[in-house]
Amino acid sequence: MSHDIPFLKSPDQAVFRDHMETKVAHWIRQWDGQEDLLAGIIGVPLSKSSISHSGASTTPAAVRAAFKSFTTYSLEYGVDLQHLAVRDLGDIQMHVTDIAECHRRIEESLRALYKKQPNLIPIIVGGDHSTSCPSLKAFADRHPGQKVGIIHFDAHHDVRNFEDGGVTNGTPFRGILESGVVHGPHIVQIGIRGFMNSKPYHDYVKSKGVHVYTSRDVRRMGIDVVLDEALGLAGKDTDVLYVSFDVDVIDQAYAPGCPAIGTGGINPWDAMDALYRLGTLPQVQGLDFVCIDPTVDVRNVTSRLAVQFMLSFLAGVAARPV
Repeated sequence: MSHDIPFLKSPDQAVFRDHMETKVAHWIRQWDGQEDLLAGIIGVPLSKSSISHSGASTTPAAVRAAFKSFTTYSLEYGVDLQHLAVRDLGDIQMHVTDIAECHRRIEESLRALYKKQPNLIPIIVGGDHSTSCPSLKAFADRHPGQKVGIIHFDAHHDVRNFEDGGVTNGTPFRGILESGVVHGPHIVQIGIRGFMNSKPYHDYVKSKGVHVYTSRDVRRMGIDVVLDEALGLAGKDTDVLYVSFDVDVIDQAYAPGCPAIGTGGINPWDAMDALYRLGTLPQVQGLDFVCIDPTVDVRNVTSRLAVQFMLSFLAGVAARPV
């Protein structure tokens, strides 16, 4: 910009900025491809595999736009995140029409990333839930000889059959179970809701040894008790844990921008406290957020909620022993 025109600045410099606070947008810079990272944001803009209309492919951009609304400091958790080496790694480029190719790219890209950054905690921003199956395959291969456990927050079991629609956002845990990447007894599903699943699919997960806590269980038992039990189950005889967080586990009052909204979901504070606690655990080495549709959201509140969930997890990571 010309320096002889008063007050005329580039758009990023002309906005108000308080020099005494750091916004997440200023902290999570683009990765330079070399810096050793603690954690990295990876966008997976895929929604063509959704069985219902979904603009989940626009979520990574909406989440990044929400970064400017939050600071790096949490008084509740007593931490300022701005010194953590967390960067934005960009998006994995999807094929325009070929879903199988999209999934192959996710797996290939993450495998290569883990080789380059062997200690990275991936924070994967979908996209619909179909992205979690290739993500888990790459994650499991990253830990050869080790067993993986999964903590899965969702309103749905996500074990639909492949015959009626192929690989979709409703099949990731069918794919995980049938591929043998993770065994059923090492998977815990939290927040599953009534009138959103069929009995055959509930029977299927139980037959595989998957542990299920309903949204009603969370309300009646409390999230701390549920998470105590979940960690005991998913952590038994496993070496590392992966967290898959479908935002439709949250009640529709707080997360209107999900394709599969419904009442009776868990509340945001239960989710934030759970994610903080999971972040404190060194065995938790991967996390994804899926199934937001910014095109039907209200004032971007659901994408903003996902940012708060991510920050709560990172606050926990900051509390890990050095």
